[in-house]
Amino acid sequence: MSVIPEPGDLRVAGPPPEPVLAVEGVTKRFKLKGRADPLTVLEDVTLTVRPGATAAIVGLSGAGKSTLLNVLGLLERPDTGTVRIYGRETTTMRERDRAGLRGETIGFVFQQLNLLQRRTARQQVAAPLLYAGGRTLRRRYELADEALRRVGLGERLHATQASLSGGEQQRVAIARALIRDPRLILADEPTGALDPQTAAQVMDLLFDRARAEDRALVLVTHDHALARRADDVYVLDKGRLSPA
Repeated sequence: MSVIPEPGDLRVAGPPPEPVLAVEGVTKRFKLKGRADPLTVLEDVTLTVRPGATAAIVGLSGAGKSTLLNVLGLLERPDTGTVRIYGRETTTMRERDRAGLRGETIGFVFQQLNLLQRRTARQQVAAPLLYAGGRTLRRRYELADEALRRVGLGERLHATQASLSGGEQQRVAIARALIRDPRLILADEPTGALDPQTAAQVMDLLFDRARAEDRALVLVTHDHALARRADDVYVLDKGRLSPA
């Protein structure tokens, strides 16, 4: 049984809905060879994102933005603090349970696209559905084709990674992130390889998905104009997160 409430459950009258994401007091340190003291990358980070909301995080290279996304996406555990997704405290979960919640709830758009060689765009996008259960191969491909059309790649379904441009590969990665209809979308520089027109179309899709369907979007970007489209903008500087 799903641990995530259905969208309709989030609109009932009464107290405010549970935040999609609630982070409190998160610190992350790394031990470096040749250095006695660990390097603090994140320090006392607090962030709340409610259903239907979008948040943008800006900061210089090396500020810890990608590390923060990895912590939010349950790919890394913080050294201190809590990360709650729909009220579930995740930092003390077993790794198997974290992986299950991550797969059920979160869609990633990585800066490193992590596409599979010699696979078609359709196969790349359909891959996450293999572990979702209850769908035939034909149905998985139908859903993948629909997702690719939404990012403007309806005529590139059978193109392999090697024949896709950098911008096309980026759009394949975005379609793959959305294929399981995640409640929380984490995007690391999602428009970095896209031309302005395509970037605007893709971001319209991400923002509309988050706002219209009571999902949430957390976006990392160097593009301040793009960041201003979000409901809330934060700056990550020297490991600390603060409102812009």
